[in-house]
Amino acid sequence: MYSKKIVIRYEADIVDKPVVYSLVKDFDLAFNIMRARVSPRREGLVVLDLTGKKKNFDRAIRYLKSLGLNVEPLSKSVTQNVDKCVHCGACLAFCSTDALYIDKNTMKVLFDPEKCNGCELCVKGCPARAMEINLL
Repeated sequence: MYSKKIVIRYEADIVDKPVVYSLVKDFDLAFNIMRARVSPRREGLVVLDLTGKKKNFDRAIRYLKSLGLNVEPLSKSVTQNVDKCVHCGACLAFCSTDALYIDKNTMKVLFDPEKCNGCELCVKGCPARAMEINLL
């Protein structure tokens, strides 16, 4: 099984279409909605954790892009600004997925975006504001 977290950005014209339903029915993917935002103008984003066969995942991504949706891995939306990071480790207490961890050799805080679920708790917990989440 293949699993990947993606961010789908959409415009108001797509809101009424059953996009996530198609991922299940047409591409046999299981999903978990990790975050969703819709603005008053009805554009927004949804963060999905998709699981299924790799070939179905690849076909589904092509389908989403053919609808004009902006699709990217979640790892592109969450970053650690290493220039701001003071490696205090305060963010570690907030990270339930172990995406943030201490390198025992250098004692620096490192970030693994593939483990990140986009919960944004690290942003609130970082006194240096080194964790940045750019979803919109």
